[in-house]
Amino acid sequence: MKRITLNKKNKIIALVVALIVLIVIVALFMRGGAGHKKPEAAPKPALTVTTVQPSQASLPIRLVANGTITAWQEAIIGSESNGLKLTEVRVNVGDTVKRGQVLATFSQTSTKAEVAQARASLMEAEANAADARNNAERAKTLETTGALSTQQINQYLTTAETAKARAAAARATLEAQELRLTQTQVIAPDDGVISARNATVGAVVGAGTELFRMIRQGRLEWRAEVTSEELGRLATGTPVTLQAANGSEVKGKVRMIAPTVDTNNRSALVYVDLLPTAAKVAPVRAGMFASGAFELGSSNALTVPQQCIVVRDGFSYVFLLKEDKRVAQVKIVPGRRLAERIEVTEGLAANAVIVESGAGFLNDGDLVNVVQEPPAVNTPATQQNVPAVPVNPQAPARAPVISDESKANAVTNPPRATPGNPQN
Repeated sequence: MKRITLNKKNKIIALVVALIVLIVIVALFMRGGAGHKKPEAAPKPALTVTTVQPSQASLPIRLVANGTITAWQEAIIGSESNGLKLTEVRVNVGDTVKRGQVLATFSQTSTKAEVAQARASLMEAEANAADARNNAERAKTLETTGALSTQQINQYLTTAETAKARAAAARATLEAQELRLTQTQVIAPDDGVISARNATVGAVVGAGTELFRMIRQGRLEWRAEVTSEELGRLATGTPVTLQAANGSEVKGKVRMIAPTVDTNNRSALVYVDLLPTAAKVAPVRAGMFASGAFELGSSNALTVPQQCIVVRDGFSYVFLLKEDKRVAQVKIVPGRRLAERIEVTEGLAANAVIVESGAGFLNDGDLVNVVQEPPAVNTPATQQNVPAVPVNPQAPARAPVISDESKANAVTNPPRATPGNPQN
């Protein structure tokens, strides 16, 4: 019985020893495996980008305003005759006329007859005046002889003066009828463009009836509305650039600033003379609503390319490149534009390095691969003088530059999908 109990104890001791040995072996194996652990793979760049630094540029200072294009002066051409029939209309709306040009004519039949009658009355009055003058001269020669009394001599002298006055009245009547004859023609008072026509052939019009309206000298002006605060920045002679409805630009110059401010909206009118253009068809016409900019000079500004700016949630951002090749999203305040560059007024240092191409595909803290953008090739299209077009900072950014190595890595080791990364 004692022998059986001893054997069981020996077996338990041997099992415990074996278990301890196994634990030691496993611990040694795990320690040795930890010393030869495989190193983790380096993080993959999220995108291959190009960088740029801000640059200084001279940008124009402009004051933008809205207003209406009107005629500089509009002349009303009416009828000076009364009760005559309109027989001919020689111009229409839009015609360019010269000073003294005949625009319309009235019937001259009755007026010519009245002129002939007045001329005959003048001839009769002049003949009577000549006869009375001769009688007075003869009576005056007989004054010393006593053949005629003093009273009779005075009567001859009075008759001569009366006949002379009647001849003058007849001459004035003839001049009035001749003037009425000239008024049967409607004459342009100045050079200009006909803007309205009310004359109709066959109509019998009274004196003062409006027949035509004319824009004097074809001059137009832009009446801009500016606020009271902006009024102090303007002066006579300030150049203005007006944007026409067809996209062309019209130059102008401030002629006058209104002496009063409207009490309803607290705005004042600025009268801008529009300079003539070489275009056959005028880009602006009276009555148009237009927007323009007053050129107030220029100033230095810190600018970046338009594609560097990303608009998110109503704010503008750029991505600042750090030393560890990661980017930081920085909020900025954009200002004026010049072609494809935008002024940055706040939030960016002059020596900062920011992402240019591919900024629209990045998030804050992304790792990037920086490459240099290849120089532009001088093609015939790029060598032409293409005018600069204002750009919108909210336009989508240009497609990013991706190297062949990144493409291969994207195929073999696709990056982990993360929100906000449209490439994944």
